Amino acid sequence: MKQQTKFKKTEIGLIPEDWDVDVLNKYIYIKGRIGWKGLKKSEYLKDGSGVVIINGTQIQNNRLDWNNYGRVPEFRYDESPEIQLKDQDIIMTKDGTIGKVAFIEKLPEKSSVASGIFVIRADLIHINQKFLFCYFISPFFKWLIETRKEGSVIPHLYQRDFEEFPISLPPIREQEQISKIIFNLNSKIELLQKQNETLEKIGQEIFKQWFVDFEFPNAEGKPYKSSGGRMVESELGEIPQGWSVGKLGNNLKTVLGGTPSKSKPKYWEGNIPWINSGAINDFPVMNFSETISELGLKNSAAKLMPKGTVVLPFVISVGKEVRISVLGIESSGNQSVLGILENEEYSSEFIYNWIQLRKGHLYLSATGGAQQHINKGNVDSMELLIPEKKILMNFNMATKNVFNKIYLNSEAILSLQKTRDLLLPKLMTGKIRVPLKA
Repeated sequence: MKQQTKFKKTEIGLIPEDWDVDVLNKYIYIKGRIGWKGLKKSEYLKDGSGVVIINGTQIQNNRLDWNNYGRVPEFRYDESPEIQLKDQDIIMTKDGTIGKVAFIEKLPEKSSVASGIFVIRADLIHINQKFLFCYFISPFFKWLIETRKEGSVIPHLYQRDFEEFPISLPPIREQEQISKIIFNLNSKIELLQKQNETLEKIGQEIFKQWFVDFEFPNAEGKPYKSSGGRMVESELGEIPQGWSVGKLGNNLKTVLGGTPSKSKPKYWEGNIPWINSGAINDFPVMNFSETISELGLKNSAAKLMPKGTVVLPFVISVGKEVRISVLGIESSGNQSVLGILENEEYSSEFIYNWIQLRKGHLYLSATGGAQQHINKGNVDSMELLIPEKKILMNFNMATKNVFNKIYLNSEAILSLQKTRDLLLPKLMTGKIRVPLKA
């Protein structure tokens, strides 16, 4: 018969009797960039030389975005050996959006961290490094972070506070098994995320070949432009003969979001997803900020946008990349979100890649200070390439499976994330015990 776990009361709640509770500073190495060694924008290199420098914007969904980092002179790496990154390191933001964390399985090259980042290593005798990462992504740790935010104008996590955080400590072998379960799930999630990134690039390459290089297959199946296809001048430069340029709003339906009255509780917590512009950081958009009711939708400017709608933000921060995305779910949005709906001629794949191609021109019209804005008129009046209908139809057929696979992968990612998020708190508190191999 399986022996039932006995629990004991501790300052962090009930934990198994054979677990301990202690504070982090006894078992971890934690370092950040010292203030006087802070980096200036002028030190960032644009020529590909130097070493990688990691900042908080690269940490997304507990992963590091290795496609979006800065580089600084190598002496900046050499002067701070205490924050030279290693394989298996944990890094965490300590300023601004604090508590964002990533586990570095393997470094692609020499790397260090900018100000605002902690480098964290377990002692490995009492704490398994991967178990420590599981602790950092657990609801309990997120609660600890929230308690340190209160009253702060600019959130900051002080090292002295961090080191005093309590942690429950199962026996080291149990830590290894707990982390193995969570990391296996994370590996499956990451594999699907990488597949989606590859699929997105495939779609972008097909789009570029057809509508930028104009090497779509001609009637004989040969690349159009390099096979002597006739080109004519247009507002966008040379385009194939028979094509034209129009206004986006004359060819596609655009919808602006809205917010139901917050003073009407019956407008909220319904069954209709409702997103803000922050959701657009994900591709595709699968998660929503809140839900609204049918009544809230009817009595506000919010519009229900179908799956496949291309969404873009009206508000952008100066110096930050503008993100465009596609809805992977049916959703409404607030007034900072604009949707462009696909139709029989223009697919999501075309619209998404066209906006990505032209977003630099679109957001040149933005006005304001640090937070700049565009409006619906800017989007409706932007140029839209109008290829021959047969070419658009062939492109849609060539690429529809790309987005369909991305949607399927994203649904699987959501399912795995829910499983992980249900298991994690139970594993970290001993409510579920893992079997240990003899």
